[in-house]
Amino acid sequence: VQLQASGGGLVQPGGSLRLSCATSRSIFSFYIMDWYRQAPGKQRELVATITRASTTNYADSVKGRFTISRDNAKNTVYLQMNSLKPEDTAVYYCRFYDGGEYWGQGTRVTVSS
Repeated sequence: VQLQASGGGLVQPGGSLRLSCATSRSIFSFYIMDWYRQAPGKQRELVATITRASTTNYADSVKGRFTISRDNAKNTVYLQMNSLKPEDTAVYYCRFYDGGEYWGQGTRVTVSS
């Protein structure tokens, strides 16, 4: 299974970005779909999760600012990121889980003025 992450870039504080993670397989076949991030010198951390039943969960640091969603027809999961802060700067990875886990290649987000 291949995951293709995209949508990263450079944005000013307070700005928005939408990340996408697309797969060629039906996303209904996955139990859990996540976004993680890894900032320079830090461990990878879980940012947001959406389940097959569309239950969502967020890290405290992004609650109220980030929204994870899915488009079943496009087999794509999104991460809408609003009110971005410099501390959101990281490489963002999508991960899908169906008993095994699959990772996207990462997309870099830089929040800076």
